[in-house]
Amino acid sequence: MHPPSVDTLARSLASLADLPIELPRALRVDIARQAIAAAVSAGDPGSAHALAEALATQRSRQLLQPVINATGTLLHTNLGRAPRVPRTQSTEITEPTRYTSLEFDLVTGQRGSRRAHASTLFALLSGAEAGLIVNNCAAAMLLVVSALASGRGVAVSRGEMVEIGGGFRIPDVMEQGGARLVEVGTTNRTRLGDYERVLASPKYDIAMLLKVHQSNYKITGFTEETPITELAELSKRADVAFVADIGSGLLDTRMPWLADASGKVPNLGWLANEPGARQTLEAGTGLAVFSGDKLLGGPQAGIIVGSAELVEACAKHPLARAVRPGGMVLDELQHVALMYLDQRARELPFWKMACLGVDELRARATSIVTSVGEHFGTALVSVIDTDAVPGGGTLPDRKIPSVGLCMRGDHVRTLRMMAPPIVARMTDAGTILDLRTIDPADDFLVAETIATALDATAKPGS
Repeated sequence: MHPPSVDTLARSLASLADLPIELPRALRVDIARQAIAAAVSAGDPGSAHALAEALATQRSRQLLQPVINATGTLLHTNLGRAPRVPRTQSTEITEPTRYTSLEFDLVTGQRGSRRAHASTLFALLSGAEAGLIVNNCAAAMLLVVSALASGRGVAVSRGEMVEIGGGFRIPDVMEQGGARLVEVGTTNRTRLGDYERVLASPKYDIAMLLKVHQSNYKITGFTEETPITELAELSKRADVAFVADIGSGLLDTRMPWLADASGKVPNLGWLANEPGARQTLEAGTGLAVFSGDKLLGGPQAGIIVGSAELVEACAKHPLARAVRPGGMVLDELQHVALMYLDQRARELPFWKMACLGVDELRARATSIVTSVGEHFGTALVSVIDTDAVPGGGTLPDRKIPSVGLCMRGDHVRTLRMMAPPIVARMTDAGTILDLRTIDPADDFLVAETIATALDATAKPGS
């Protein structure tokens, strides 16, 4: 008897009843492959369906989800301690307050791990063996250095000695992690031979090669850097860990989650040459670390993916508990991961903004100007071509063609004092409101606010 195909088995799992959380196709495919492999290995191909259903039920119940706490323990550690406060604009909470299955295995009834939720999903998305989530990318680097290189040397190119927001620097992270920073190459040129020399010298005692993405600055001109594939091969020969801090958190350079019904992905040229987590690991990197609140489009977090052995070493380090995220962050990250797995990441606010066409933006801007112009004329506010930027310390030299509104004069403070506040920028042309970062649902409110600001300016004494 032959086992079912992966596609057939994955499709059958879509109709399973009583799953607390519906599983995206990518997750069902992964489960189908595991079930078929287990059935064949056991010499019983016909058991693949039953195994797949059991696995699907287990995976669904292992995802972070609301639970009703009937234990009588008010601050139940395994259920996230204090229950989550429902999101509501009302001063009176009318929704039921629920705990979460943060560290509780609903299948076994025993204590579970907060790593069983979003961490496993991001490992699947990046093609990694394992994953671990901490509270931000700086914490991820600190944990990795502490767990894998404390008391030993970490080789970093001089051209990658980055400083991130708030004055946090790579050398400081090394020092706090108990490692010794070993500078390699020069600011503008670092070759493979530079890494080989420090690895060959016992005085440096290198435990890790670290590749840091220059996400918030750019060196141009007479430059050279060592490709990740060459560093990966070197790390294997030298038997040292190889870690890549890819910073901004692009999961896959092919961006399959942006494909339309025909499979076409929009041309986002400003993302050219940005490293992807999947491609970084495929090149042979042991670990990749990145942020959750940049190109991923999720909440602030640091995500570590890669070798199961290296991830486990990080997870077992005492510092891991100090930098772990709370249940709300993990819940939000799980939601984001499931959207990626379900090919719906284009619905995330960041990717919706990133994919907006200039023609669509221009039409919205024209509509707002027309609305405002009915009362004040179009001389005081006009449509203008602008350049949006990725921001957040990401892709510093890239600009995104956009369209905005230009209000004659300085209205920045007036707009900022409105309810809700509108944060605009001042240029020589006037006050600029870029439509790319404004939700279309707020266009009417923006038009009203502009009219109010212009009306206030027009009043005597204003």
